[in-house]
Amino acid sequence: MAGPTTAQRGAAQREDSPARPSRPRPQGRRMPSRRQLIVIGVLVLLLGSGAVWALYGSSWLRTEQVRISGVDVLTPAEVEAAAAVPIGAPLISVDTDAIAGRLRQKLPRIDSVDVARSWPHGIRLEVTERQPVLLMKKDAKFIEVDAKGVRFATVDKSPGHVPLLELTPDRSASLRRFGSARLVREAVRVAGGLPGGIARDTEVVRVTSYDSVSLELTRGRTVAWGSGEDGSVKARVLAALMKASPKAGHFDVSAPTAPAVSGS
Repeated sequence: MAGPTTAQRGAAQREDSPARPSRPRPQGRRMPSRRQLIVIGVLVLLLGSGAVWALYGSSWLRTEQVRISGVDVLTPAEVEAAAAVPIGAPLISVDTDAIAGRLRQKLPRIDSVDVARSWPHGIRLEVTERQPVLLMKKDAKFIEVDAKGVRFATVDKSPGHVPLLELTPDRSASLRRFGSARLVREAVRVAGGLPGGIARDTEVVRVTSYDSVSLELTRGRTVAWGSGEDGSVKARVLAALMKASPKAGHFDVSAPTAPAVSGS
């Protein structure tokens, strides 16, 4: 009797072997229905409208107070009045650049100001005042000049440790070439570059020409400075000379590589 054929043996093996589990077919993401999209859109619109209302229409985020820091000569009341912050306006709508512009225009003593919103109800003003490095006499008053050469305030009383500028230019080619404004800037450059101890001892900065600046110090001492160039080198040389000859009456650093001392 003939045995089973090849086809019959294969069918038998398939019947005996365990069936392999079928792999589930991947299903694509279910897209939201049109109704769901409408609901989502309405919710987003409501949230956006609520946020806009909270920022602009509600009383929750209104400007109620102004905080001021950094003032020394100026008073907080002066700064607040010049700033003209719109109290009661929505905080989000306050124009901080306009506030800064008003302060710099109305109060020249202000060198810089940082205006920022302080949520939920405030505006913060951080002021930096100009510092005088020289004084210019005008009748019985004094004009304060800062390190940038800006004449920013007129005061009745001289602030302490600020030297007086004496501008007595001769009728030289230097004056015709540079003008008095440039000579003032040279004096400012000299005064602003003096080290702390020498700056405190300087009572007068005298300018007669671009390359003829001199200093009058306490105890009758004088310094021939020359031009405003090489100021840091001259300052170091002068400090060394004053330390080496504390009783000297005159110092010459106009040529810092060949300084001189006299009157000791």
